[in-house]
Amino acid sequence: MGKLVYGSGNRSFDIEDRALAHLRVVFMNKLRRGEPFMFHHTEPHVTCTVWTHPAVPLVFQFHGSRQPTLNREWVEALMQEASSPNGLRLVPEPAPGSVALADAVG
Repeated sequence: MGKLVYGSGNRSFDIEDRALAHLRVVFMNKLRRGEPFMFHHTEPHVTCTVWTHPAVPLVFQFHGSRQPTLNREWVEALMQEASSPNGLRLVPEPAPGSVALADAVG
C-alpha cells in the first residue's frame, strides 16, 4: 500500500501501489502542463476532495520495491477523468486492449 502526501504533509491518502503508479503519471502530465484539477479519493465512510495545483507539493510513496507495469488504457481513462468537469476519480482498471482508442481519448 502506497501513500499520496498532499501539501505540506498534513493530508495523505492510502492508495494501492499499482493504482498510485498510474495516478502519478496523470498528476505529472496534468501539472506539467499547468492544468490544475480536482482529485476525489474515497476512503471508508468518507470521500475527500482536494484541488490539485502545480504550486502544491505532492509526494508519492510506494511500499513495494518493484515498479508496476503501466496499463496505457488505464492511464488514458484516468487522464479523461482528470480533464472532466467533475475531476479525477480512481476508476477501475480496464483489461489491456479492452478499450478502443476512440473511447479512451474521448
